[in-house]
Amino acid sequence: MQKNIVTAKEKETVVLVGVILGRQSEETVAEYLDELEFLVDTAGGKTLKRFTQKLDRPDKTTFVGKGKLEEITEYIKENEIDILIFDDEISPSQQRNVERAVKCRVLDRSNLILDIFALRARSANARTQVELAQYQYLLPRLAGMWTHLERQKGGIGLKGPGEREIETDRRIVRDRISLLKKKLEQIDKQKSTQRSNRGNMVRVALVGYTNVGKSTIMNMLSKSEVFAEDKLFATLDTTVRKMVIETLPFLLSDTVGFIRKLPHHLIDSFKSTLDEVREADILLHVVDISHPNFEEQIAVVKETLNDILGDDQKETIMVFNKIDNYSFVQKEEDDLTPATKENMSLESLKQTWMAQENAPCIFISAKEKDNIENFRKMLYENVLTIHKVRYPYDVPNYKPWGEDFDNPDNP
Repeated sequence: MQKNIVTAKEKETVVLVGVILGRQSEETVAEYLDELEFLVDTAGGKTLKRFTQKLDRPDKTTFVGKGKLEEITEYIKENEIDILIFDDEISPSQQRNVERAVKCRVLDRSNLILDIFALRARSANARTQVELAQYQYLLPRLAGMWTHLERQKGGIGLKGPGEREIETDRRIVRDRISLLKKKLEQIDKQKSTQRSNRGNMVRVALVGYTNVGKSTIMNMLSKSEVFAEDKLFATLDTTVRKMVIETLPFLLSDTVGFIRKLPHHLIDSFKSTLDEVREADILLHVVDISHPNFEEQIAVVKETLNDILGDDQKETIMVFNKIDNYSFVQKEEDDLTPATKENMSLESLKQTWMAQENAPCIFISAKEKDNIENFRKMLYENVLTIHKVRYPYDVPNYKPWGEDFDNPDNP
């Protein structure tokens, strides 16, 4: 019987590298590396060691300093490491220089995310989008892939077949990129037709950082079986379901999660997927309230949404999920330092956010079904407000939440 499970011994071993730049703190970079390690785990690797270095600016040739690179190289050689991964995007020349030194594969955060997207892509649409992003990332890095055909020295009469192969491959990759773009244009047209065929129903889109529970909320509200897993980027394909709350119909879509330092190739490639966000009437911005760095995750999502939407800002409801996992450290009575979110109770945090945020917000646990009825009520009332404007002749059929409906047995 063939085993499908990858054992710990079969996993590729990985070393991570993070650089502390400018005013960044060691704690911030440590959190970034925590996320990078989670990405490695999602991709099926095993992180054995982390290296960090404080620099004013990255080294132009190797990103890290000479001494740090020697330290990394020694560790990789002694422990037979398979892959070295940088938390930041490195240039093609930096990648080649580091590979020559460490004698193992060198990736950066963008490359790793692309690999995970390729692993997670299920539909033809998602696979096409990921393939385009991979080729766009690969094109400037082709030079280092033909070192086995190059002569040791350049010069007149010493240009080997490697250079010709590189130029041939560049043409092949450019042609493939052109073909994939045309294919995505066709997919965009098909998606636009599908969206137009849905009529003018109110549209709600789940957005948020990756792994905050969007698919779990989708499954809970629509009683469907959207794939949900405690991994980054569990969902790549947008899922759209027709929802009915108290006889009020609307469309709910689950979108790909965002992440800090998301490769721009992916944002460009996933245009058709992100069109669901552009055409939504209401955004449900889902946040993992139990994550120690949830405020920065909120900022990342807002920044990405600004890139996607521009001036077209949407009505947004903040949905703070995973309250069942929330924990805090109680301050001692004689501690007079200002309270931070790490030592705020959930009730205190609720008051803080409800006072500071202009957007309506609610605190739930999709997994444990905590406060779900109030969440449904908030969603119903916001959808109904838009529905009344769009279909004024239909308003008498929909009553305020809690009143008797014509069909009380409707789920």
